[in-house]
Amino acid sequence: MAEQKVWGLLAEFETPQTIFTACESVRDEGYRHWDAHTPFPVHNLDKAMGIPASKVPWIVLALTLFGAAAGFTLQWWTTVIDYPIMVAGKPFASWPAWVPVTFELSILLGSFGAVFGMLGLNRLPTLHHPLFNSDRFDRASDDRFFISIEARDPLYDVKKTKKLLQKLGATHVEEIAE
Repeated sequence: MAEQKVWGLLAEFETPQTIFTACESVRDEGYRHWDAHTPFPVHNLDKAMGIPASKVPWIVLALTLFGAAAGFTLQWWTTVIDYPIMVAGKPFASWPAWVPVTFELSILLGSFGAVFGMLGLNRLPTLHHPLFNSDRFDRASDDRFFISIEARDPLYDVKKTKKLLQKLGATHVEEIAE
């Protein structure tokens, strides 16, 4: 049977405090391709991991403004240029009547930006992940905390990385195959 390619290491921790300090140490060591997995949100864990601010709000803002501009432009074009109709003596460019459609398109495209921006930035959907091969990883949604370090990380060395994770308080460290 052919040897399986190593994906990385998975370290198990028992408490939120130990994973928090472990994440700070892994970040300070300079690892780039790693993640923390917890059964519930751990306050400020993203800062301990060194994760930058999300780009999703900027995507939402851009698509919201685009939606508003598109809605306004569409109505302006149709009522002023393409099909002008005089209604009750009102001017062709009667923008107050365009507010509902402009608002609705901005909300619609902003919500699309939030959903699809989050999915794209998180590279979802991921139908299978190598961590799912670990029996212990099932407890990540129950009562255990995990750090996974990928083998593609430039600092990854099986022995050194395993020793670091054990030094940080991991109760169990296992090698994950792809």
